[in-house]
Amino acid sequence: MAVVFSTRDVHPRERLACWRETMSIVPHDFRSSVGAAFLGSVRSEMLDELLVTEFECDPCEVTHATRHISRSDCDDFFLCMQLTGRAVHTQDERHAVAEKGSFVLIDPRRPFTVSYFGHTRSISLKLPRQAFEARLGNAAMMTTRAVEVAKPLAGLAAGFLSLLPTRIEALPAATKARLAEQTLDLLALAFSVDAGGSATVLSSVRATALMRLKAVIEARLSEPNLKPGAVAAAAGMSVRYANDLLSDEGYSIERYVQSRRLERCRQEFDDPAQMHRKVGDIAFSWGFSDLSHFARRFRAAYGLAPKDFRQRALERASLGSSPGQGRPKQGPRQS
Repeated sequence: MAVVFSTRDVHPRERLACWRETMSIVPHDFRSSVGAAFLGSVRSEMLDELLVTEFECDPCEVTHATRHISRSDCDDFFLCMQLTGRAVHTQDERHAVAEKGSFVLIDPRRPFTVSYFGHTRSISLKLPRQAFEARLGNAAMMTTRAVEVAKPLAGLAAGFLSLLPTRIEALPAATKARLAEQTLDLLALAFSVDAGGSATVLSSVRATALMRLKAVIEARLSEPNLKPGAVAAAAGMSVRYANDLLSDEGYSIERYVQSRRLERCRQEFDDPAQMHRKVGDIAFSWGFSDLSHFARRFRAAYGLAPKDFRQRALERASLGSSPGQGRPKQGPRQS
């Protein structure tokens, strides 16, 4: 990563003032026992939507107080990991001592203080709140708890994070995007296990995110203008990650939405209590806006035009057969 700023390039009398001005992305109070000759440097790089920053600095203290919060529009979590030296993080009357390899989660929507002792190096990641909580759930109880590198998953995460500053710049954009999602997966799992969750495989994090995504889709199937971006945003994740989750089942967001809409229509065509409703009424009620398009998709999925499928369902009902008899067992075929 390139050096964004270093006080070594500034006259000693102005170093502390320049550092304060440069580091004011999130409003805070800053002080250092070193005085005006304070030494510090910052290197930064984007990993898709994650901002990865490496800090090196003299002893100092950063305080993000209540009065600062109203002036800040930051809605991300900060993950702070020590590379060298020691830091103490304080938030919600909890204190976390971070030493080499351990990392701490901080929520800038609440007051916090970080004290750095000696000359230290650390890494900070800005984690999108929705994307992180989509994997972890409410992260409020995870903040200001030092995750120790001695724990297996924490050690794995720490080793991975320590490599990012040296490798991130050379990665192609497509790789960065996928790696950012996997970074969020790994960190969410490390925090979950540290908080007492079962040490399951990483797929459990993806499974939770997938269930959340599917729940959002089910709740909004009837919206005719439902777009992938709106679905992903409501589930607290990127479109790319949502598509990646669904790809394990052979879908994208659009294909999954279409599949579920077709299945809902099929269920209602199979239901004797819905026989009084027109085919078009049912299709429109589940988000389809073009009957010709709907009819083609339904035939491709179930092998019959909607009216023919419904006629068979009516005949089965009159003969006392079970609803759904004769339909595909695996749901709609993809097209």
